[in-house]
Amino acid sequence: MKKFTMKDENFICDNCNKNVEKLNYTARDHCPYCLYSKHVDIMPGDRANDCHGLLKPIGIEKFKNSYKIIYRCNKCGELHKNIVANDDNMDLIIELSVQK
Repeated sequence: MKKFTMKDENFICDNCNKNVEKLNYTARDHCPYCLYSKHVDIMPGDRANDCHGLLKPIGIEKFKNSYKIIYRCNKCGELHKNIVANDDNMDLIIELSVQK
């Protein structure tokens, strides 16, 4: 099982440049406006990955009673997944869910 380090921090999105507030119920790991993330972790929250590429949202998958956003790193090509947050842009989530 993955080791989770709680890192719920405010940040400026490297993709859309919006100010993103911390989530306050779990760790914020992607922008709720454009859904992009940054490839900074090896284990969730450790900030130990040297890649630092942008993680582009490319799809959605069902996960328990929620969904995960599927990402591809624009620098190294690695796939990554993050759980959808309550305040995520649902229009973009829907767009990702119907992409083929």
